[in-house]
Amino acid sequence: MAKNFRLYVAEELDTNKTIVLNQEQTHYLKNVVKYNAGDTLSCFDNKNGDFMCEITEIGKKNITITVLSKQKGFSPCPDIWLLFAPLKKDKTDFVIEKATELGCRKIIPTITRYTITNNIKTERYAAQSIEAAEQCRRTDLPEITPPQKLEDILNNWDSSRPLYFMDETLQSRPFAEILAAETSTQAAILIGPEGGFSPEELTLLRNSPFAKGATLGPRILRAETAVAAALSCWQMCAGDWRN
Repeated sequence: MAKNFRLYVAEELDTNKTIVLNQEQTHYLKNVVKYNAGDTLSCFDNKNGDFMCEITEIGKKNITITVLSKQKGFSPCPDIWLLFAPLKKDKTDFVIEKATELGCRKIIPTITRYTITNNIKTERYAAQSIEAAEQCRRTDLPEITPPQKLEDILNNWDSSRPLYFMDETLQSRPFAEILAAETSTQAAILIGPEGGFSPEELTLLRNSPFAKGATLGPRILRAETAVAAALSCWQMCAGDWRN
């Protein structure tokens, strides 16, 4: 496990630099994965890439690591954003985890008319995204914004960024078909709440020149499933796998 473990470090990393880990990281390394002095692990800092580090001191409250060498340069994920209506706790956990794994650059909790929860904790979302980034070996972290109302987002939208909203009505075209004709390297995906968008919200979206309705197939997907499906489709058609 020691050879495969990976840790996000908020402090900027550089060769030969010594860093003192916080108590939470120290507890995990000492008591969960059972690291010892002299063991090595991979660390990243959301700026400079991946580095091989060595544990040089284990104290009662803190572990000290020394940066040995750079293993991989910094590589930001493709410029795809996710806008989603927060769900119940476990389902939102799933959304944050999968959005991070699937290479989302920005995550925007979006308040719609039928959003079912007001318990929005962006600090928790950030912690979950760090864990997911450590696991999936991306070198950057997604930006997670405070929650915003859908109307406010649309009123202030940069029209150069296409916004694809998942719409289960028959008026929408398949998402993959829409993406096949697109050339933009930046985009955003909007997933509505479990109850769908209200009629007024659909009208607002359809009247926005930068917004394009899309469907993920003939079946109605759960909101968290739609997140994973839509991001996977975009990444395959226009993101990491383009060309």
